[in-house]
Amino acid sequence: MSMPELAGRADRAPSPAVDRALTVLERLVAADEELTLTALAKSTRIPLATCASIVYTLERRGYAARRVVGRSHFWRPTLRLYGLASQLVRKVDLSSMAQRELRALADELNMPVHIGVLDGASVVYVAKAATAGFIQFDTYPGKVSPFNLTALGRAIAAFLPEGEIEALLPRLVPGRGPSAGDSSPEAFSKLLEDVRARGYAVEDQEEQAEVACVAAPFFDADGRVAGSVGVTGFARDLAKKRRKAAAGVVRVAADVSRRLGCLSTALPPAKVVS
Repeated sequence: MSMPELAGRADRAPSPAVDRALTVLERLVAADEELTLTALAKSTRIPLATCASIVYTLERRGYAARRVVGRSHFWRPTLRLYGLASQLVRKVDLSSMAQRELRALADELNMPVHIGVLDGASVVYVAKAATAGFIQFDTYPGKVSPFNLTALGRAIAAFLPEGEIEALLPRLVPGRGPSAGDSSPEAFSKLLEDVRARGYAVEDQEEQAEVACVAAPFFDADGRVAGSVGVTGFARDLAKKRRKAAAGVVRVAADVSRRLGCLSTALPPAKVVS
């Protein structure tokens, strides 16, 4: 069996040994207390001898430590993992990590493409790929908008934990555009259900006249929504390209998710409709 065929099989990891080692490491990190080798092997469903080889290797590399009490050994992870994560965080910059993809989509649609993150009840634009032209939209890195009036903010809000959504509902801002609708928590909750069902969000002349946007969420390594990718354009132009724009933001958002360590199986389904 070729490597591409093996990698494509959902029922088997390309490297079972690595898969088991990562399972043990993740279990150690997730545990609320130190684990004995027996408990670790049982909870991971890995044979005791194999589990022992893994934890002793992790200990040798500095990723695990043990405390000996009588004949029992209690295992825990070390902060070496934190050191690795810190290095990665310094390298991950949302404003530049997908700039090539943002630029390609902006050129394809002839519309600006953005990355946004949630800050309280606001969405903050952290990256932009603009198109050449006389007319430029007032969207720029650092711009702040009410989260509920932009597709960027809606795409994020739809996938927040329930408690975080409830905390945001009292902070909804009424739209000033000609298509602004009901700004009640009940109406917004229904809107978010539609976003979750599609996998992306739409805003059409609700924040301001003649402007519309489409956005899709991206997720971090823990499967938590981390931000969104969106396209902004004149409502009349975006209406003609909405299907292509939706497919584009879903694609780029999935790329960003994978770069942040999110498994593809954790991504929400996207139903691109006209």
